[in-house]
Amino acid sequence: MLSLDLQLASETTGLPGPEQFESWVAAALDGLRGTDTELTVRLVDEVEGRELNREYRRKDYATNVLSFPFEAPPGVDLPLLGDLVICAPVVTREAAEQGKPVLHHWAHLTVHGVLHCLGYDHIDDDEAEEMEALETQVLARLGIPDPYQESD
Repeated sequence: MLSLDLQLASETTGLPGPEQFESWVAAALDGLRGTDTELTVRLVDEVEGRELNREYRRKDYATNVLSFPFEAPPGVDLPLLGDLVICAPVVTREAAEQGKPVLHHWAHLTVHGVLHCLGYDHIDDDEAEEMEALETQVLARLGIPDPYQESD
């Protein structure tokens, strides 16, 4: 069973609801992790997003999604996947800039963050190709077009 803790720390309106996040997370986890999983998703504004990005990545700007995978100590078996922090104003702005439906961008960034929590990364080209292909497959199952395809 997926246990999702959705934390709203943003003034942005029109945010996706818990059911949407649950469906996106479940789609990302499908076949990649057992059924018992706990995840926190925190929706923030740019001040908190920038502070967290600066503290954890040494980058002084608000980014779209930050992933904090849970690393259990040896011998501890917990169903915790980790935490996602998604900066709502950045998601909204990026969707508009990219000409994408905002809910599609929310879904993409949620899936992207979950995959990071599962250990996927995009540091080198091979990793990026694998992660992007998996994101595209998950989003296709949700009826969302390839987010990496250039729009006309």
